[in-house]
Amino acid sequence: METMSKVAITIVVAVVLSWGWNLLKWIWLKPKKLEKWLRDEGYKGNPYKVLMGDMIEFASVVKEGKSKPSPLTHDITSYALPFDHHIISKYGEKSFIWLGPTPRMYIRDPELIKEILLRSVEFRKPHPEPFRDSIIQGLLVTEGDKWIKHRKIINPAFNLQNLKIMFSAISSSCSDMVQKWELLTVGSGPTEVDVWPYIDNLAGDVISRTAFGSSYEEGQKIFRIQKEQIDLIFQMLIILQIPGRRFIPTQANKKFNQNVKELRSVLMAIINKRKKAIEMGEGKQDDLLGMLLESNTKEIEEHGVGMSMEDVIEECKLFYVAGSETTSNLIVWTMVCLSMHQDWQIRAREEIVNVFGDKEIYFEGLKDLKILTMILNEVLRLYTPVIMMTRATHKETKLGNMTIPSGVQLALAMMHIHHDPEIWGDDVNEFKPERFVEGIVNATKGKGSSPFFPFSNGPRVCIGQNLAMTEAKIAMVMILQRFSFELSPSYKHSPFPVFTLPPQFGAHLILRNMS
Repeated sequence: METMSKVAITIVVAVVLSWGWNLLKWIWLKPKKLEKWLRDEGYKGNPYKVLMGDMIEFASVVKEGKSKPSPLTHDITSYALPFDHHIISKYGEKSFIWLGPTPRMYIRDPELIKEILLRSVEFRKPHPEPFRDSIIQGLLVTEGDKWIKHRKIINPAFNLQNLKIMFSAISSSCSDMVQKWELLTVGSGPTEVDVWPYIDNLAGDVISRTAFGSSYEEGQKIFRIQKEQIDLIFQMLIILQIPGRRFIPTQANKKFNQNVKELRSVLMAIINKRKKAIEMGEGKQDDLLGMLLESNTKEIEEHGVGMSMEDVIEECKLFYVAGSETTSNLIVWTMVCLSMHQDWQIRAREEIVNVFGDKEIYFEGLKDLKILTMILNEVLRLYTPVIMMTRATHKETKLGNMTIPSGVQLALAMMHIHHDPEIWGDDVNEFKPERFVEGIVNATKGKGSSPFFPFSNGPRVCIGQNLAMTEAKIAMVMILQRFSFELSPSYKHSPFPVFTLPPQFGAHLILRNMS
């Protein structure tokens, strides 16, 4: 018995020592080793602080940045990325920050970014990434063979033919929004309207219709829960990097966990109802969920393995965050830019009249909107919805003249590149859609198309970019046909990032009904 006790004690001591050693490596030894490598490579940043890194200062700077508007300018990098701007201003372009015990180095060379995005097997999404993982999973974060299979299953839902099918649902949602504005403005002359809540709801409305069709009301409920989850995450910024964060009994954490369960329950009910309808041969499956389930069934029949119920749930959640946020941002910043630059508003409206005349908008006409396409590209450049992408090394990896060790995050500074005068010229912070008159390739100063990547690039380019551009064009055509608009005196410029780049203080414009 005494021998067994000694063995048990020895095992316990060995486990505790092993756990302690691994903890020491995680919170101190590995970060210090990576810090030495970064400094040897000429990168500069704050000294590593145990466990928290730069997170306390980061949360403080973000909170302060959110509290006030920006000057009325398209030079928004310092406002939208206050902590990153602070670090880069302090340490130079070759700089890094600490996300807990993980260093994140800034990559601002477009050719290196292009290489990183093309080498998606070597440079993967960071895992785990608490901010992102708390809200979305699905195709956005899946890797390897699972990503290849999921992309194959989801791809058919976003082809040109299905975009045409979704055209009617998108048009109905846009028409509903425009009618609400007409009721606000008819017979009342110039009217101040905060257009942002309407545009935000429009994007959720479109995703609810195009993703869930007949389950539209439940779709709206998902949209509301997802918006609340993003707000709650911002309340928990400081504790996000702490292991076991979801068990910390704060009010925000409790509500977040309740929402996770409710969201899963709502989506399970929608998916099971749709699967049953497909099995019974009821109705056409012409929305994203129906197409996804049909494609998944085909994959299982042909290869034996497809997406699980959990996988389908995560893809549905991704429809909302990626689909609605990106498009609503593009539409609202287009309206703001056209309010600031009336000459381009007039040119866009004249083109719409030339293409559609007094007819209703039709799908094939969208491709003839050259001026509107130039405008949208310039808005995507200045107010890119996703302001920064991150990748990570999971083994020692060669990039340019560096060999990056495992465990380093790379921040692909999209917004900085879209605002770089060496790429776009000294007028980089001016709204000049004409820079795209000969296409994206010729818009940069001989740098090709790689510095312009609002929907990412390489194998993992955004699967929904054509849907987003189609929705933005339909919305802007309907708005420009019926209204002229300008900034209200109460407008506060506030492009501050959440997952994307919404106007945190709204978008107060003066609408004039043209009917």
